[in-house]
Amino acid sequence: MKEMFGGPGKVSGLVLRVGQCSFAAASIGVMLSAHGFFNSTAFCYLIASMGLQLLWSFGLACLDLHALRANRDLRNPVLMSLFVVGDWVTAILSLAAASSAAGVTVLFAKDLNYCKSPPFLPCSRFQVSVSLAFLSWSLLAVSSLVMFWLLAAL
Repeated sequence: MKEMFGGPGKVSGLVLRVGQCSFAAASIGVMLSAHGFFNSTAFCYLIASMGLQLLWSFGLACLDLHALRANRDLRNPVLMSLFVVGDWVTAILSLAAASSAAGVTVLFAKDLNYCKSPPFLPCSRFQVSVSLAFLSWSLLAVSSLVMFWLLAAL
């Protein structure tokens, strides 16, 4: 069986999952620190989606860590199918959330000028949170493609 970067039970897979967790947690933290985020559904959706991604990636990081410590192979058809479906669902939700939050951020900052005039929203925090969400999604996209490739190779 072909060994791939980012596969389950590998150090590279653990690094990808920890990166996903870190960026998702940072995105949530920055968004929660910005006052007025709760007035936009897109920002609330971003927090919910990043929370789901955080839980999913943390769970798989723990599973990768266990597999590395116990020297177990996680590549069986049932587990790989679960990983593929979970990764693709969370990837789609994360991309949708990050894109919608980016659209609202651009609307607030450029079109409505809410950053420079009342209600003086913290648009820079919104932008940082959305950027972190896109970074988290990019790592999840890599994991999703690797998992799909490994499932096809089984």
